[in-house]
Amino acid sequence: MTIIDSHEMETLIARIRQVANRELMPRFMHVERQLKRDGSFVTEADLVVQQEMSTYLKRHWPDIPFLGEEMSPAQQRALLESENPIWCLDPLDGTTNFVADIPYFCISLSLIAGGRVLTGIVYDPNRDECFSARSGEGAWLNGSMIEPQQQRTSLTRATGMVDFKRLPEALSTRLVTRTPYASQRSFGSVALDLCWIAAGRCDLYLHGRSNIWDYGAGLLILQESGGSSCTLEGEEVFSRHLEPRSIVAAGEMQVFAEWCDWLGVTPRVR
Repeated sequence: MTIIDSHEMETLIARIRQVANRELMPRFMHVERQLKRDGSFVTEADLVVQQEMSTYLKRHWPDIPFLGEEMSPAQQRALLESENPIWCLDPLDGTTNFVADIPYFCISLSLIAGGRVLTGIVYDPNRDECFSARSGEGAWLNGSMIEPQQQRTSLTRATGMVDFKRLPEALSTRLVTRTPYASQRSFGSVALDLCWIAAGRCDLYLHGRSNIWDYGAGLLILQESGGSSCTLEGEEVFSRHLEPRSIVAAGEMQVFAEWCDWLGVTPRVR
């Protein structure tokens, strides 16, 4: 099993910080954008960060292949279908925010091996916040352990992060007409959203279609902080495939149970 040690983790975090502050932030609020085939945006910042991180990772871990969001689907699929460990990068999660001058975006990097995420790093350059986790060892925010949440709230008093755009119409309508939580937000970066749930800034999460480079690192950070997740079908969210996955999550077990019950979801995982 491949896992990086604490020193390598610190060095990698420092590199991500450096790339973000050299390549992302000078371009923020000065963005030229293009449309991809799926209708989403791509910017020069996406491409430059992916190239910088790919070069760095290949130099330091030459035996671990690299998968980036801006690679072709054929390349991505081939890497995911292999049993080998891979680095999985979203060079700019929250590109729509980035091109709209909204300061909520991040770099998200995960190390995947043995059918699970072993290492996750999510860096928000606007707040200089780095969330990180290693499987079985806990999650951290700027080096401080993120403690598990204990009986903080209930579903009816919770703040939910809900991305309505990708949900089934019937579920979206039910959420609006029979709202189960006290307040709702939608910020626009899956990786950072999951980290904010882990940190207790919001209580529960719902997203209809998220890609592996979006959720990989954030999901590990949520799990290692004591949070819980599953898909709308009750399955484990992580899947080493290219097809998008839905995410139902909460930072606290009791709220997760109430949230799943309201959604009619029977989780088959923690």
